[in-house]
Amino acid sequence: MITRKTMLITETINADGLGQPCETITRVAALAIVQNPFAGRFVVDLTQLFDIGGQLAAELMAGAVGSLVNAPVSYGKAAIVGVAGDLEHGGAVIHPKLGKPMRAAVDGGAALIPSNVKIAAVGTPIDIPLGHKDEAWSFDHFDTMTVMIADAPRPDEIVLCMVVADGGRPIPRVGSGPITD
Repeated sequence: MITRKTMLITETINADGLGQPCETITRVAALAIVQNPFAGRFVVDLTQLFDIGGQLAAELMAGAVGSLVNAPVSYGKAAIVGVAGDLEHGGAVIHPKLGKPMRAAVDGGAALIPSNVKIAAVGTPIDIPLGHKDEAWSFDHFDTMTVMIADAPRPDEIVLCMVVADGGRPIPRVGSGPITD
């Protein structure tokens, strides 16, 4: 695995979008830009990408969780695949082996980890969906963190994105707990 760089992006929210003060919410994105070993060619066996996702999650998640102010309650993952790659390359990085180290880092993870994958050019942002780590239907935790890296992904790269947050949406007003229908 060739990792060009890693980043931690911390977002601190003190008010909702209208300026109404709220309890502070911290979101942290752990990002890694890796060379896509399968860029430009069709490959059936994507096991190498499975391993890359698991290894990067194990390396980066402790730092992301450690950057939160409070204990993590929600999480999400995404990948941006450079234009010489395939959507399956992004899926292979974020699905089979990434979840176990993410769940270990957040001390739980009964709920599926929301995810997103896209193919894009350098500097394209991605919306990383967030959901409660243990309560899949906690509507107050359905959220998004948008990130981008100015110089990635290059055509032969993949940007792996993992997000943890210590709160849900600021001042949620639709629903107040699990969805029942």
